[in-house]
Amino acid sequence: MTPARRIRIGIDTGGTFTDVVALDEDSGDLVTTKTPSTPSDPADGFMNGIDKVLAMLGCTGEDITAVAHGTTVATNQLLEDKIDRLGFVTTEGYEFILEIARQAVPDGYGNSYFWVKPDRIVPVDRVRAVGGRMDFHGREIRPFDEEGAREAARWFREQGISTIGVCLLHAYANPKHELRMRDALLAEQPDAVVSISSEVLREYREYERSMTTLVDAAVKPRVGRYVAGIQRRLDAFTGRPTPFSIMKSNGGVLSAEEVVHQPITTVLSGPAAGALGAALIAERAGFDKVLTCDGGGTSTDVSVVLGGEPTLTTEGSVGRFPSKIPMIDVVTVGAGGGSVAWISPEGTLKVGPRSAGADPGPLCYARGGTEPTITDAHVLLGRIPPHLLGGEIPLNVDAAREGLAKIAGELGLGLEQCATGILEISAWNQANALRQITVKRGLDVRDFTMATFGGSGSLLLCRLIDILGLAGVIVPRDPGNVSAFGLLTVDVRCDYVRTAVARQPELDHARTAEILAELTGQAAEALDKEGFARADHKYVRTADLRYFGQAFEVRVPVPDGDVDEALTEAVADAFHEAHERLYGYNFRGDPHQTVEWVNLRVTGVGPIRRPELRELPPGDGDPARACTGRRPVCFDAAAGYVDTAIYNRAALAPGDVLEGPVVIEEFGSTIPVHPGFTARVDAYGNVIVTPVAALPKEA
Repeated sequence: MTPARRIRIGIDTGGTFTDVVALDEDSGDLVTTKTPSTPSDPADGFMNGIDKVLAMLGCTGEDITAVAHGTTVATNQLLEDKIDRLGFVTTEGYEFILEIARQAVPDGYGNSYFWVKPDRIVPVDRVRAVGGRMDFHGREIRPFDEEGAREAARWFREQGISTIGVCLLHAYANPKHELRMRDALLAEQPDAVVSISSEVLREYREYERSMTTLVDAAVKPRVGRYVAGIQRRLDAFTGRPTPFSIMKSNGGVLSAEEVVHQPITTVLSGPAAGALGAALIAERAGFDKVLTCDGGGTSTDVSVVLGGEPTLTTEGSVGRFPSKIPMIDVVTVGAGGGSVAWISPEGTLKVGPRSAGADPGPLCYARGGTEPTITDAHVLLGRIPPHLLGGEIPLNVDAAREGLAKIAGELGLGLEQCATGILEISAWNQANALRQITVKRGLDVRDFTMATFGGSGSLLLCRLIDILGLAGVIVPRDPGNVSAFGLLTVDVRCDYVRTAVARQPELDHARTAEILAELTGQAAEALDKEGFARADHKYVRTADLRYFGQAFEVRVPVPDGDVDEALTEAVADAFHEAHERLYGYNFRGDPHQTVEWVNLRVTGVGPIRRPELRELPPGDGDPARACTGRRPVCFDAAAGYVDTAIYNRAALAPGDVLEGPVVIEEFGSTIPVHPGFTARVDAYGNVIVTPVAALPKEA
C-alpha cells in the first residue's frame, strides 16, 4: 500500500478567484492553482479549490494534514454595510456615546459643510443603559443594577433582538459588571449572540471599545455559520476531524473552533496573508524596505514591510466601522480588475470603487456584464492575453471594445485614449493609497521597492514606478497565489491587552509585572488549546507610551526579564527614539515633560514550519527559449500599438534579462513591461522590473 502523503493547503478567497497553494510537507514541493470564486456561497469555491489542487498532486482528502484559510466574509459584510439588527448595552448616562463619537470629519475640517454623518451601527432606540459604575482603577463606585439588567434583557427579547454588544464604563479595568450583564441577557435568550468589551478589547477609550465590540457582535453570526459549514464539509471530505485555521488581521492564524469566539479578528484576513507572503519572498530576495501591492478583482490592498515584518496598527477601520484591534496596516482602494469605469454627473471619467466582481464580471467575460472595467481596458490594449488561467476563461475582446467605444463616444475620446485613461486613473488611485501608508507616516516612498502580486497587481507596475519614483518592483513567482502562499508561512498568534495608565516616575513595577504575567498566562492558555507544547511557546511584550498630555500613543517593545527600573528606562528610551522617527522630535531629558505608560500588551506565538524558498538553476542567458509569439500592444495612446514579444514566464530562468516593450504571461497573472523598463529574473524566479538607467548625454 502506498504511504499517505502529507499535504498542507492554504486557500485565499477573493472577490473574483479563489487561490490555492498546497505544500507537500515531505518533499517541500509547492503546487498552486486558482478557481473562480462563488459569491453566492464562498464555501463552494473553497471546496472546488481543494478538489483541483489535490487532482494536480494525485492525492485524496486522506492526505490533507491541515488547511489554512483567508476569508473575506467579515470584510465584505462590513464593506457592504450588511448589518443586521443589533442591540447595545452601556452604562447609565452614556446612551449617546455612539452619536457623539469623535470630533473628526473625513478629509479634514474643510469638509464639515458637506459631510453628512453616517447612520450609527446601533440607532439610539435600540440602546439600553444599566445602572452601576466602576472607576478607571476597577473599583466599584455604584453597585450593578440587577433589576435594570433583567429589564433591558427582557426588552431585547420582546423586540426580537438577539445580537447584542455590551460596553460598560471602565470594564477594561474590571469586567465584573459586564459578565453579570451577559448572564442577564442569556437568561432571557439562551441562544443570543452577546459580545462584551472586556473580552473583545480590554483597552480604554469608550467609543472605540464600543464600536469594536459591536462590530464583533455584528459579524459573529455570519462568520460562525461560514466557518462551521466549511469545517463540516472539510471533515466529510477527509473522513476525519481536519485541522482548520483562519487567518487573523494581526498576521497570525487561529483554529476555526476558537476564531468564531472572536470573529472581529478576521476583518482583514485576506490582505494580511498577502502582506506576510510577500514579506517573506521579498526578504529572501534581499529587499528589507518593501511596499506590498495586492491587486485583486475588486480592490487593491497596500502595506509597508520593514525588516521582513509588515507594520501593525490598532487604528484601522473596515468601511465606515473603526475596529481597534491589532491588524496589519493595510490601506484598501477600489481599484481591481473588475472596477467599473463610469462617467460622473459632471461629465468626468471615474474608475471604481464599484466592481463587476466575478459575477457577472467584466464585459469580456461575456456573462452578462454591462459596464466596461479595468480588465476590458487591458484586453483591448493587448496588455493581457485574450484568455485567463491558461485558457480556462476565454475573453471576448469584441465585447470589451463595444463597451469601451460607448463610453469613449460619450467623452469624445478615441478608443485607445479612453482605455489608457481608465488605466491611468486606476494607477493614480493605487499610487495615492501607497502614499497614504508612506508619506503620511513619515516615510519616503522613493526608498522602497514594491512587491506586486494578485491577479491584477502587476498590470500597472511600470506606471507606479514612474508616478512614485520607486527603485523598482519585484513580482514573485505565481503572483496570483501569494496570499494563499502567505497562509502557509504564518504562526498562530494571540493578542492580549490591558490598559494601565501611569506616569514613568510613579510606575508601579510590581503591578506592571503582575499585569504582564496575567496577559502571558492568557496567551499560554490560548496556545495550549491550539496544541503547542509549552516549550514551543513564544511571547512578545509591548507597551503603548506617550508624553503626558498627548492624545495617542506609540507602541514599543518591552524586553524579556524582570520589570525593574532598568527595564522601564530602556522602554522609555525606545519610546523617545520611536517618537523621533515618527514625528521628528522627542522630549528626552526635558524636566517639564514626562513619559506616560498607557497599555500593556502580550502576543503569544505558536511557531509553524514554513515552506522553504529554493533557488532555481541558472539558465543559458538566452530568454528567446521563452518567447511564444508576438502581438500588437498599446502602452501609450499617442504612440499607438507596437509589435511586442510575448514570453512564457515558466520558461524563463534566473539570469534572463528582457528589455521592454515585452509582455510576460503566466497562469494567474501578466506583467506588461513598458518601453524604457528592464525585467530581470533573480535566483528565486522573481521578476525584478526597473527603469532603464538614463544614458549619459553627449558633449
